[in-house]
Amino acid sequence: MIAMLYSCGMSIITVFNQKDGVGKTTTALNLLAGIARRKQRPMGIDLDPQAHLSRAFGARPDVPEESVHSFFMQQRPLSEVAQITASGIIVCPAHHELAALDGLLGKGLHAITRLRAALRHADIPFGPVVIDCGALFGVLALNAIFACDVLLVPVSADYLAFAGAQRVERALHAFEPVFKRRLPRRYVLTRYDATRPMCGEVAELIQMAFRPEDICKTRIAETSSLAETSTRERDSLRHAPDGHGADNYPALVEELVRAGFVA
Repeated sequence: MIAMLYSCGMSIITVFNQKDGVGKTTTALNLLAGIARRKQRPMGIDLDPQAHLSRAFGARPDVPEESVHSFFMQQRPLSEVAQITASGIIVCPAHHELAALDGLLGKGLHAITRLRAALRHADIPFGPVVIDCGALFGVLALNAIFACDVLLVPVSADYLAFAGAQRVERALHAFEPVFKRRLPRRYVLTRYDATRPMCGEVAELIQMAFRPEDICKTRIAETSSLAETSTRERDSLRHAPDGHGADNYPALVEELVRAGFVA
């Protein structure tokens, strides 16, 4: 159990796209590393039943009670679920039984705002938070979206990833009467290779489909070392410090800082 979690200020970033394989976990992992590089102690919340982010940090809960599953099912405080990992980053790990929560919790307003209420509680001084989601638009993703200050949508340079991002945009429009505001979002092009024609075509589609202010200027280059980071239990800043990921993700963090989404 972690008795006290703190940093310079709390901001909540959710990473989500309705398409697998777009770099959601890699983005969440390296955002956490980039924020930590700024002398802050961020917290990652893994809401993907596949638990890739948890494993990337070496967090492997044996039972659901040691994961965010117990936060949702047993109202266990996040501070009791959180672990300080070997890298010094705090992680609330996932467990594969999270996949059953849609049938157990439903999608009522109380069910989908549980995480928001916990993170915004004045007695829980968490620092910057990055939430990793699977591709399913269920109760877990809804909790993450309702909790966040900004939704970061990775779009790998392919047409299916772009279509997934469009579905996210349509869903956000539908939620606006519930939010009573326009939820800030940023679309970031990932796995980008300027030599591939498809990358340029997808970049143009993104420019036409979304507001200019919602599109990140930073693009995440496609590299083999970046693809390895989530399986080597190391972020790109440590795994390949001379690679593109070690440049691109800190640049993305700084872009979010300038926009006011990271304290």
